Amino acid sequence: MTGTHIEPVTPASFPELIQLIAGLAAYEHLDPPDEAACERLFADAFSHPSRYEAFLAIADGVPAGYVTFYCTYSTFLARPSLYLEDIFVREEFRHRGIGRELFSFCRDIARERGCGRMDWQVLTWNDPAIRFYESEGGKRLDWYSYRIG
Repeated sequence: MTGTHIEPVTPASFPELIQLIAGLAAYEHLDPPDEAACERLFADAFSHPSRYEAFLAIADGVPAGYVTFYCTYSTFLARPSLYLEDIFVREEFRHRGIGRELFSFCRDIARERGCGRMDWQVLTWNDPAIRFYESEGGKRLDWYSYRIG
């Protein structure tokens, strides 16, 4: 992909991450993070150790997408797992391979860190994402998601 690279989010580029998160929220018909949540996102990204990692895909000199992830642990594998929290590409940059590049970037990090697997969730109505993940070898699991809070 010519002219596209992935770089870590820095304090200076953090506002671009927030704009992209708001873009994902709009796509998923959710409210974006409020001011207090944005402050927590900043603190958690740049704490030591950080609670999550965030990277921007830069295309044509502008942030075109992002990915966030963190590590969990599998007791059955006795290895860490990389949990892909968000992956998003702005509409005007879709169909250029940027999402695939971000996904491959995460897969490579998981391998480098000795993770036994990479996990993520996808909304049941997001057919383009489902097709993409399955084309990348993703397998739908027979698990129900639960949440409290």
